[in-house]
Amino acid sequence: MISLFFSYSHKDEDLRNELETHLALLKRQGVISSWHDRRITAGSDLDKQISTELESSQIILLLVSAHFLASDYCYEKEMMRAIEKHNEGSAKVIPVILHPCDWQSALFGHLRATPTDGKPVSKFANQHEALAIIAKDVREAIETMPSTVSTERNGNTAIKSKSTIAQGERSSNLRIKRKFDDHERDQFLEDSYEYMARYFEGSLQELADRNPQIKTRFKRMDETSFMACIYEIGERVAECSVYYGESVMSSEGIAYSHSAHVQRDSLNELLSIVDDGYTLQLKPMGISLYGVNREDALSQQGAAGYYWSLFIRPLQ
Repeated sequence: MISLFFSYSHKDEDLRNELETHLALLKRQGVISSWHDRRITAGSDLDKQISTELESSQIILLLVSAHFLASDYCYEKEMMRAIEKHNEGSAKVIPVILHPCDWQSALFGHLRATPTDGKPVSKFANQHEALAIIAKDVREAIETMPSTVSTERNGNTAIKSKSTIAQGERSSNLRIKRKFDDHERDQFLEDSYEYMARYFEGSLQELADRNPQIKTRFKRMDETSFMACIYEIGERVAECSVYYGESVMSSEGIAYSHSAHVQRDSLNELLSIVDDGYTLQLKPMGISLYGVNREDALSQQGAAGYYWSLFIRPLQ
């Protein structure tokens, strides 16, 4: 049985409880046993028991939020030791993104996060969808661990210890290519647009906060488009609109226009969905290349940064 450890801020306890409910089937099947600090009984040595459970864990879930990043105990003690165990190969660390925060800049920012593409749980219209994705990702992570093997029990997938299988050396080169279906591509397009909208809104706010002579505007025109403007001493110095969907040159992609007025038959750049057989990415058409190459395939963060660079260029 795999030992699973929750590292989290108590301010996120409600979501931890909901996630534990979604992991209940793994417990029922004898796949995992889970532990968090609310299991500590009165009179116990808090630090000692947390350390003991962390050291014996094989899966460590980092429940990431601004509260988690701000917690000295979560970050300095639990997370730092978790990363050490991950690097040693004695545990697998999975960042679970609960709320929007600057988690990509943290020490675990290079790890694949869940839900899909690190979309925060709180950003899902139905949070149970996000929690179900997390539970599935945890199951898949356990299945890839060298100490476990999948078996069938009563028609349901179960995971049992490889007690009878020799633990020899193995290659780390185990990735294989796959095909992405239309649902996955459509979901990636929508998630990428939402990420970009939040990126622009947050960047505009920070730009105005740092520069007293600057004012900004951000407005969602509808569910698939937004506009942004920057004013310097009251004069508009930059504007744009970003949109996807209907009439984007009959392509599945996210369009950028230097005009704040959305005109779906006019654009200055287009990011189309591509994949390398492993991940979905966004590739610029190359109409307004600035800071990237035509052959570059961009992550959601890279794509948002690219469009932001086109937008803010007049001020730089």
